[in-house]
Amino acid sequence: MNAQPSSLRVAIIGTGMIAAAHLRAARDAGAAVVGVLGSVPERSAEAAERWGVPTGYSSLPELLEARPDIVHICTPNNTHTHYALAVAEAGFHMVVEKPIATSLTEARELAATVQAAGTVATVPYVYRYHPLVREIRSRREAGEMGELLLLHGSYLQDWLLSPDASTWRVDPRTGGASRAFADIGSHWADLAEFVSGERFTALMAATSIAYPTRPVASGPSFSGGAHGERVPVETEDIAVATFRTERGVLANTVISQVSAGRKNRLWLELDGTRQSAVFDQEQPESAWFGTERGATVVRRGEGDVAADQARFNRVPPGHPQGWPDAFAAFCADTYAAVKGEQPTGLPTVDDGLRSVEIIDALLHSAATGDWTGIGTAVSVFTTKTEKP
Repeated sequence: MNAQPSSLRVAIIGTGMIAAAHLRAARDAGAAVVGVLGSVPERSAEAAERWGVPTGYSSLPELLEARPDIVHICTPNNTHTHYALAVAEAGFHMVVEKPIATSLTEARELAATVQAAGTVATVPYVYRYHPLVREIRSRREAGEMGELLLLHGSYLQDWLLSPDASTWRVDPRTGGASRAFADIGSHWADLAEFVSGERFTALMAATSIAYPTRPVASGPSFSGGAHGERVPVETEDIAVATFRTERGVLANTVISQVSAGRKNRLWLELDGTRQSAVFDQEQPESAWFGTERGATVVRRGEGDVAADQARFNRVPPGHPQGWPDAFAAFCADTYAAVKGEQPTGLPTVDDGLRSVEIIDALLHSAATGDWTGIGTAVSVFTTKTEKP
């Protein structure tokens, strides 16, 4: 990676699974994690002790008064904008989890506030940081694939396959009006645009719900089954979307959180006039390239590699790298940007806004059955919790 270990002081808002991932990645990238803020002071103190962090903040004002160099926001979706606006207005840099907001209006407000503040605000679309993702992107930029004809793929999980599985993400009041697509489809769409260089302009989508009811949310994501009072399910388990790009290229994706045996199977294929390429996130140490004459599997770090792959090769070939390494590389690039560098491919709050625009269009299309422009208007379909 291009950034040397950082001495930046990091504060984390959130104490759940994804906050723990941010903690590990921040430390791996060389930052000093100096404090954590939970939903109540007792949770802050417990997390600080569990993680070996010096301070458990009792409130957001206390965190801001401590003046960390950068704040990681890793809380339920409906709180992202509240925290992020406060951090930006205080003049601090941040990493904010996706979706950056549960309404397009709020996402645009946050992006504008960050721009006015002149601070660094990044969003952890960390799949960009797998070395072989950068290899495919570099070969496409070099013209090896020819003209792109088609993009397609999927992101499949199974953690909500049981009708008794439920978390806060299922509740639109905390997770937002989209669940599966906002949670994982957003990663696929970001990766597809990043690797291909194409920009989606319109989409047509359909969604479905696997079970009419689930238990009241009581546990963390990926925690398994639950029992007790059941409530109606309003957010999608499955989304299927077809996109059209500025150049007229078609793309298609299948998003599911109820596909048995699939844990985090993000698959992206680019089909060009000279060559096709595939990245499978569950097999991140190799990429598949195909031509009319046959196919080749390229392994990380072997042979002549693109400079952008080499930048993220942390260990020699044969020693596997994975998602935690990609997360740490994202954090290192974020911290480099805070220090004034301009890392290639760093996802910012503008990419987070772009994601909310796509989510908004998907919900509109699923409700109307129509092709819908992306980012063309504020839609009433973005969230059920937004005030009129």
